[in-house]
Amino acid sequence: MLSCFTDELYTDYSDLRGAPPQTVSAADYVKSRRESLDHLKLHHLVGNYEVNFPNPNAARCRASMIVWRRGDAEESASHCVYTFQLTKQADDWKISGITQKILWNEGAASIRSGSKT
Repeated sequence: MLSCFTDELYTDYSDLRGAPPQTVSAADYVKSRRESLDHLKLHHLVGNYEVNFPNPNAARCRASMIVWRRGDAEESASHCVYTFQLTKQADDWKISGITQKILWNEGAASIRSGSKT
């Protein structure tokens, strides 16, 4: 997963967690995703991509997503819109930013690691 990101990336999960947006190293981002999600069964359903290119080395991709999470005893689903910032590096496109906007959540809030509700 690490190879998908620029060295640092902007993250905004404030709708889910209530924490302010931040810029983190890609290594720390991958580590935190693994620590918070590896124990769950996950399914991401993604559609309605909108991509624009403000310049030849940058792109923005918006997508609708449903994220299902299932643990041993609980499950939940988040219905959201993601915006991915992409940066061209040499011949590769890398994710340089992720913003998640929650439309609504269903199920057990306790299964959504760090969730504010």
